Amino acid sequence: MSEFSRRTFLSAGTAAVALLRPDSLWAAPDIALPGDVTKTDPVTVTAVNTSSPVVAMTFDDGPHPTLTPLLLDILKARGLRATFYLIGRRVVTWPDIVKRIADEGHEIGNHSWSHPNLAGYSNAGVLSQIDRTSDAIFKVTGRPPVTFRPPYGAFTQRQRVMLHNTRKLPTILWSVDPQDWRRPGASVVASRILSHSRPGAIILTHDIQHGTVRAMPRTLDGLTARGIKLGTMSQMMGWPLWQSRNFVQTASAG
Repeated sequence: MSEFSRRTFLSAGTAAVALLRPDSLWAAPDIALPGDVTKTDPVTVTAVNTSSPVVAMTFDDGPHPTLTPLLLDILKARGLRATFYLIGRRVVTWPDIVKRIADEGHEIGNHSWSHPNLAGYSNAGVLSQIDRTSDAIFKVTGRPPVTFRPPYGAFTQRQRVMLHNTRKLPTILWSVDPQDWRRPGASVVASRILSHSRPGAIILTHDIQHGTVRAMPRTLDGLTARGIKLGTMSQMMGWPLWQSRNFVQTASAG
């Protein structure tokens, strides 16, 4: 797996976390890391190379109309921040939840417009999916996403390079997958995350899964008890906090 190399993380006061996924997607392919990821791939991130006790909790496939607000309540009660990889057509359906995610200090990433398997798409098809989603997030929050996560992890190395060259978006994958999308139950999800999380880990979860949301209190409290800090993807990568950046929209969906 490739890692984003960093010598330092942030000052001690930073925190974060996240999770998600929709029922209509359950007949879709399994989620898996692309087979062509290498340690020398500069545009693909599966983990962060750091000795500091920090991880990124990420939530895919939202927003969900009831589960995402519950998750936000859990994070707010603990003063934690997460990264939410949102689906564009759900962004335009539930913009108030998207605004709340941003307003409460969480980062929003791009997870495509309709959650297709992009591996067989043309460049134009890929960019249409991504640009429509970035536009939707920009209209709600005033800032576009700065990272992308492909649905199912299905995105070739050629596509990852193309996206970075044309939109400056790195592809964010993961190093910890509790397979919450298989619905193993809240206790299993929590145990898998707690047993596999290491410094620099990127944790894949889905805030459209009831079991994932139920697993979060135990998971977050367990990580904190072990002295593990939580950071958004921008923080993990040494970038400015997403909410602190000023953006000018330059790309538009066709």
